[in-house]
Amino acid sequence: MNSTSRTPNASPLPLHVRDFADCRNIAHGGVFIIASGNSAKDFPIEQFADIPMITVNGAISMFMGTGIKPFFYACTDTSFSIQQPDLFAYAMRTSQRVALWARQAQELAVEPTGGLYLLKKAPKPTLTEWLLRDNQDLVRSRAVLGSRNRSIGFSKNLAHGFFDARTVLYLALQLAYHAGFSKVILVGADMNQSAGRFYETDGSSISPCGLDQHFHSRILPSLKLMSDKVVGKEFAVYNLSPSSRIPSGVIPVKTLDEVKAIIQT
Repeated sequence: MNSTSRTPNASPLPLHVRDFADCRNIAHGGVFIIASGNSAKDFPIEQFADIPMITVNGAISMFMGTGIKPFFYACTDTSFSIQQPDLFAYAMRTSQRVALWARQAQELAVEPTGGLYLLKKAPKPTLTEWLLRDNQDLVRSRAVLGSRNRSIGFSKNLAHGFFDARTVLYLALQLAYHAGFSKVILVGADMNQSAGRFYETDGSSISPCGLDQHFHSRILPSLKLMSDKVVGKEFAVYNLSPSSRIPSGVIPVKTLDEVKAIIQT
């Protein structure tokens, strides 16, 4: 158990905070990442109950009534627990592992029943690290030092922190790699802000969304970096959303039947 620095007058952190080293390479094979796009409604989640699943934010609602416990739940939206308290509490009670900011962990109304992992951003490289590229766990853009895109990257080891692409889906992808999964299937990765999230309805609380604002500046460049520098024989990513804004040349789109075959091999 690791001690964690706290701000003055902050509430004590829950006792079962874990180090990300504890969950590195503990898994293998296939994993589903359940995101919040509308196409997730068509995913027959219970047919794949024996396959590990990582989920984010309000997509946890897909798990209600199924008995499926997410392998990991990730939330980087610090207001989500206020806007969707019931969904957030359900995630804390049912997930095997939870990844949150330290600030969120200090303000929990419901403590996680599984392991709690505290998120931090990957550090900026020193000039020496930038020139030598000696940290193989942090894959970075080769943009010129000082440019906006130099903070784009992919973390293979979350003990060193993660790269924020302005979508929690990208954190989930880094979690999948960190844990040791080799085949990742994206569910609900529509990236369509106008279509909204499948769990939000008229009259319900609507969380802010920055997909349109950040898609071309942060999200797509980050996914392209992952596709070019991380994806390979040991780490493959597929998209189950037929209406996704992510180009198929970056993450190939597969049908449900194709996904079944991928998972079984």
